[in-house]
Amino acid sequence: MEKDGDIAANILTAVTFLHTSQGKTDQYYRGRKGKKMSSENQKDQVLEKALNFTNSSHSLSRREFLIMTGGIIVAVSALEARGAKEVPVIILDQAEGLILADATKCVGCRRCELACTEFNDGKASPTMARIKIGRNLNFGPKGLQAGQRAQGNWGNGLIIQDLCKQCPHPVPCANACPNDAIVLSPSTNARVVDLNKCTGCKMCQRACPWEMMSFDSDTDKATKCFLCEGNPKCVEACPSGALSYVAWRDLTDKVPPRVAPTAVVSPEKAQTCIDCHRK
Repeated sequence: MEKDGDIAANILTAVTFLHTSQGKTDQYYRGRKGKKMSSENQKDQVLEKALNFTNSSHSLSRREFLIMTGGIIVAVSALEARGAKEVPVIILDQAEGLILADATKCVGCRRCELACTEFNDGKASPTMARIKIGRNLNFGPKGLQAGQRAQGNWGNGLIIQDLCKQCPHPVPCANACPNDAIVLSPSTNARVVDLNKCTGCKMCQRACPWEMMSFDSDTDKATKCFLCEGNPKCVEACPSGALSYVAWRDLTDKVPPRVAPTAVVSPEKAQTCIDCHRK
């Protein structure tokens, strides 16, 4: 079995060449072992290898999933970059806390969403809340596709609360941000948007597999859960005790992704990640 760095390198190189064949860029990016792969045969071999891997029955770990999808979205979406430049490696320290949800206690009142935006943004805007209840209210995370196994009010009655996982490294939203605007909160190490750096490109929204990034249309800035500096207002507002603030634990391998990420990550930043994970 190949190492995760090799997997990402294969896919990144393969889809990059697929993209160059469409005339989107005149640059070649280095493939495995630093060699330029410029012949048609080499292109076909690498592309076939990458696609065979993605179509195989191999069970992806969380790290392989994030690196593989990251490699694909880099190659397909971010090949307009020109020239080499040094890119800082983004490694965020582990968050100190996390909000846990008990779906068996949630009554779907959505007070948590209101508390989130009223406290942090000074307005009642549930759709902008960092905790997501409304989108799962009727049929659950899978929506109508769940069929007879649907959750929510029109299914088995179970209301699923979607919350930020405060991801460990690699942090998808932080890696995708072209301005490195997702940083650590000094008090909790929660991942937080630096509004002075955010340009409203929404790349972080496209990067999160659980669709937990929000966007404020009034300010044209992204926003996400930063644990209210260690005193989450959603936890305080919940009337049924369905939310709790606990010490951080990794939930990224326990909650299925809602979507496949489609963010753009610069090729330079992606290559930095690949080189690091090869070590």
